[in-house]
Amino acid sequence: MPGKMTIVVGCDNAAVPLKNALIKFMEDKGHSVENMGCDSADDPTNYPTVAKRACESIQKSGFSKRGVLVCGTGIGMCMTANKFKGIRAAVCHDNFSAERSILSNNGNVICMGERVIGHELAKKILGEWLSLEFKDGSSTPKVREIIDIENANLK
Repeated sequence: MPGKMTIVVGCDNAAVPLKNALIKFMEDKGHSVENMGCDSADDPTNYPTVAKRACESIQKSGFSKRGVLVCGTGIGMCMTANKFKGIRAAVCHDNFSAERSILSNNGNVICMGERVIGHELAKKILGEWLSLEFKDGSSTPKVREIIDIENANLK
């Protein structure tokens, strides 16, 4: 089980309430949080800009940080995040998907949608996701293959 982490968090203006609830949840658990925005429903910053900030921070950390990205559905954030080398993002609105994103895919970014999931369930899922870490095993060759494809396609 991983210890306290630094988590990079970001959202668009559709998901400020969920982002704020998740930040409080993570801080209450003792994690450090880097807020990449948005901080207001009036902030016009698009989700790709926020995802870029978050993913670049994760990359610069040597992947010691994880990320939590939220938008209306989580899909746009996930699609954007997966354009960055070394980022393995997944939309997770249930515990099983969150678990598998770490244990099977060595994920480092979880995405959720404010318009899809309730805040209490999101906190429960995030808590599980933060408690897990990838271990070498039967999924290692699959993750290596993902990395090989990424290396061939993301120059």
